[in-house]
Amino acid sequence: MAVRSTAAPPTPWSRSLAEPKIHETAFIHPFSNVIGDVHIDANVIVAPGTSIRADEGTPFHIGENTNLQDGVVIHGLEQGRVVGDDQNEYSVWIGSDASITHMALIHGPAYVGDSCFIGFRSTVFNARVGAGCIVMMHALIQDVEIPAGKYVPSGAIITNQQQADRLPDVQAQDKQFAHHVIGINQALRSGYICAGDSKCIKTIRDELAKSYTSNGNKFEFEELERSNDVASSSLGAETVEQLRYLLEQGYKIGTEHVDQRRFRTGSWQSCTPIEARSVGEAIASLEGCLQEHSGEYVRLFGIDKGRRRVLETIIQRPDGAVQAPTNFKAPTNQTNKSYNANGNAHSYSNGSGSSSGKLSAETVDQVNQLLAGGYKIGMEHVDERRFRTGSWQSCTPIEATSIKQVVAALEDCIDSHQGEYVRLIGIDPKAKRRVLESIIQRPNGSVSSSSSSSGSSKSVVASASGATSSAKASATSTRLSSEVVEQLQQLINSGYKISVEHVDQRRFRIGSWASAGQIQANSVQQAAAALEGYLGEYQGEYVRLIGIEPKAKRRVLETIIQRP
Repeated sequence: MAVRSTAAPPTPWSRSLAEPKIHETAFIHPFSNVIGDVHIDANVIVAPGTSIRADEGTPFHIGENTNLQDGVVIHGLEQGRVVGDDQNEYSVWIGSDASITHMALIHGPAYVGDSCFIGFRSTVFNARVGAGCIVMMHALIQDVEIPAGKYVPSGAIITNQQQADRLPDVQAQDKQFAHHVIGINQALRSGYICAGDSKCIKTIRDELAKSYTSNGNKFEFEELERSNDVASSSLGAETVEQLRYLLEQGYKIGTEHVDQRRFRTGSWQSCTPIEARSVGEAIASLEGCLQEHSGEYVRLFGIDKGRRRVLETIIQRPDGAVQAPTNFKAPTNQTNKSYNANGNAHSYSNGSGSSSGKLSAETVDQVNQLLAGGYKIGMEHVDERRFRTGSWQSCTPIEATSIKQVVAALEDCIDSHQGEYVRLIGIDPKAKRRVLESIIQRPNGSVSSSSSSSGSSKSVVASASGATSSAKASATSTRLSSEVVEQLQQLINSGYKISVEHVDQRRFRIGSWASAGQIQANSVQQAAAALEGYLGEYQGEYVRLIGIEPKAKRRVLETIIQRP
């Protein structure tokens, strides 16, 4: 394929007519443009619609194994330079093994380190993004330096160094995902190069012809055919894709079955272990389990190195029909809710919890996250009179380790204390501290869903489900509800830092929260007074309370306490 690359145009600030220097192993799609002094290293892929324009700011460097996806724009200002890893000055430096995804903008002066991931439509301008950072979709990074290994959530606007310094760390599953994207694009690079080589294409077509030219019943199935040809198996495309993902990530694969009578008690039994090294072998083993236990529930799951389950999904029900995972996709930029901090996505789908109505889907999800994280689970209750003084009492300790048993224990506690507040507790057994406190029942007996915290998917977020009603009260009287005061007390007792953020209605939709500052208080009275001051200062805006663990520099609480 011909590469559309041209020399830089002569201008008042540059008459060098510099041309791109592109390594022979790189693939530049003919529907992309590369202009001027651009250095592209080995094994880079530049997808259709990408514009790399070193005609004003110059030069550019793009490191080996990096992928620039569809619609990416790289440009730079005449003024301003960054120092690359080779200690030379560049308008734009993009390191090795980086992923600049669809429609992202890198505008110099800008530095993007090795193994970085820049999400869809995100912008990096006049900034440095350290090695190993992951920037999700629609984020703006400007005039700051992001330390190495930090995670920038979708929609974030990082325009001052204080915001950059308090970003959470990238987690292990994020690194795996970024590495997975590199692998996908390297395969695409090889494929595109082959597609432009008549000899390479002819060889593949000859192999396909052999596979489908049979003498009756004898076919030669390659691995790719076995994994993609769903018609050859009883499994759906989503289940095959789930198997492929588990194998690629190095997870072990397990299956369990249970009849209708024992389904309600969660008495699952294991099928024969799947010791497959390829998707084809895994499909064959899974089909064997489905056939052997026709008329029963069958579920598929993965097991990580920490012996924790991931992607637990029911794939067959008693009528014998194979049920594909609902819209299963390997983890992408949208995994904040479906994949928790430990990379787990358990499906509590056996029907007993949801049909009982005692626990909300959010509460079941919280339990899943706690179990996956190795945390202990507890319950506490208190009547209305003692609620104001915080005199909570413990329910029967929960020693269970399965989701079914834990849900049953939680429902027993709720049944035993109708007409009272009941809250779910998560406890870190090593540090002997609480990581979550969430009210799940109120005195009218209603089950409360936990108020979600969209800003941090990297940690277990403690939140109070009554934040909305209390926020309305605080907005009119600037007085804090008892729940907010209780949260302040918990943060102070745990040694967490306390801060406040605010945002107006227009920017609330894109999550552009601005920091109001930290609260330096030694007592709950001082903290409450400072918090009330912020509520008064930002009347007519959203205000949220933040709790930060100082050692790990991660957020443990985000809850909106005032609404417009």
